[in-house]
Amino acid sequence: MSLVAFTVVATITLLLCVMTGPDRDDLDEFYTGYGSLSPMRNGLAIAGDYISAATVLGTGGVIALFGYDGVVLALSTALSLMLLMFLLAEPLRNAGRFTMGDALARRMPGRAVRITACAATLLALLPLMLVQLAGTGDLVAFILGFSNEGLKTGCIVGLGLLMISYAAIGGMKGTALIQILKIVMLLGSGAVVAVLILNKFDWNLGALFGQAARNSGAGSGFLSSGLQFSTGPSPRLDMISAQLTVVLGGACLPHITMRMYTAGSARQVRRSMSWAVPAVALFVLVITVVGFGATALIGRKAIAGADPQGNTAYLMGSRAAFGADVSTAETFLFTTVTAALFLTLLASVAGMILACANSLAHDVFAHRKEQLTPRREMTLARASAAAVGIPAIVLATLVQHHSLQPLVTLSFCLGASAIAPALVYSLFWRRYTKAGLLCTLIGGSLGTLILMTGTNLVSGSPISAFPDHDFTWFPFTTTGIVSIPLGFALGWLGTVASGRRKAEEHRRRYEAVEGLILAGAMRKG
Repeated sequence: MSLVAFTVVATITLLLCVMTGPDRDDLDEFYTGYGSLSPMRNGLAIAGDYISAATVLGTGGVIALFGYDGVVLALSTALSLMLLMFLLAEPLRNAGRFTMGDALARRMPGRAVRITACAATLLALLPLMLVQLAGTGDLVAFILGFSNEGLKTGCIVGLGLLMISYAAIGGMKGTALIQILKIVMLLGSGAVVAVLILNKFDWNLGALFGQAARNSGAGSGFLSSGLQFSTGPSPRLDMISAQLTVVLGGACLPHITMRMYTAGSARQVRRSMSWAVPAVALFVLVITVVGFGATALIGRKAIAGADPQGNTAYLMGSRAAFGADVSTAETFLFTTVTAALFLTLLASVAGMILACANSLAHDVFAHRKEQLTPRREMTLARASAAAVGIPAIVLATLVQHHSLQPLVTLSFCLGASAIAPALVYSLFWRRYTKAGLLCTLIGGSLGTLILMTGTNLVSGSPISAFPDHDFTWFPFTTTGIVSIPLGFALGWLGTVASGRRKAEEHRRRYEAVEGLILAGAMRKG
């Protein structure tokens, strides 16, 4: 049934992309879908982009293995979207047109800014793409019950090509409809599973949490903070660093900010986000119940045995919710859960490929000295989807046998340490200069990459990318506690080093567009 469901989902979604994709050489239609989505549909698409497969499987695993720490991680995910809603959503929509490069170049024109923005987009999203592509083989193998390595690699290649097709054919509107279908299926099936789990414990959350603590092997520590980082020298600081990284990084990843440009007005951005935030909050509730339910019904040891990082906990918890005797209806529900996860993988990577392809075509190729025609730019955007997706597929087949957690963490750290400071300064600081912006993006990215090599996610632990080696020198699991202040500091230093004359020049340039950026006072060009 799962195989049939996967085939049906892939066929329907590809047809959706073909039917809704742009049929003319119109850049606005390809990049933003003309802002034709209603606030509800746009909000669900934002939530769909935000809840990636790495979030579903990774967060569910952390909750099942570490209890309270996983719940805090899930809440940080929801808080991140609220930060985007209240601080960045409207200014981003007002300042940008198609890409993050547009938003940054609104007050700092120049190819250097656009090329650096494109590089930051690729650098932040490629690791997350690799995680989800590489996880495709293992997930499909777990669901369908095969273990052949060649079949796993075949799944990665086949599904990767399908994801490239989504981005190239459907554009923004096509991928948005897939995200909407995904979030509805994911939340609907997950809510039913959560209800079944709660029913097993007579709707008593205390009983559910107590049983999970007993089956965790950690006792009361399962319901206290610090279990996930207990092996490190500073568990509390490590946890704060992880939360800060998720809150800032999740809100500023380019495939999320890209969705702000699909709204027709600032009012529609607000209304869209008012749909996205409750959808993500509902997901947090669902994933919390399913994660604790998996530990309560199966046990932490069994979950870690199936996958040391707990990525199969969501599926195992869903399966355990039905009990030993599974009815036809319950089989159909489990198939819906697996199909929703399958669609989550497809939609998440398609959205990231589209964000990277848009940035490559619009920021790098379209803003050369000779002006590209809309037909040529759209052709380049579609070719860029293949240019981004095919190397990602090849790299995913190479890293599939390594721990993928460092790549997830790297994406969020880059979003928090380079992209977040750049956006905050560009949108709100009048004296911010081009040198400061380049220092933020380049310095924040380099600092994160250097610090990341010294974490225990790369070496020195059984779940690291290189478990047989130990070159750990950085005391925290995530780099955020150092790299985030570093990104902001480098932006400030770059601006100060530009001199008073440059700062005044950029201040005047910012004041010329301040009404547009902060209040949408004039129409975008």
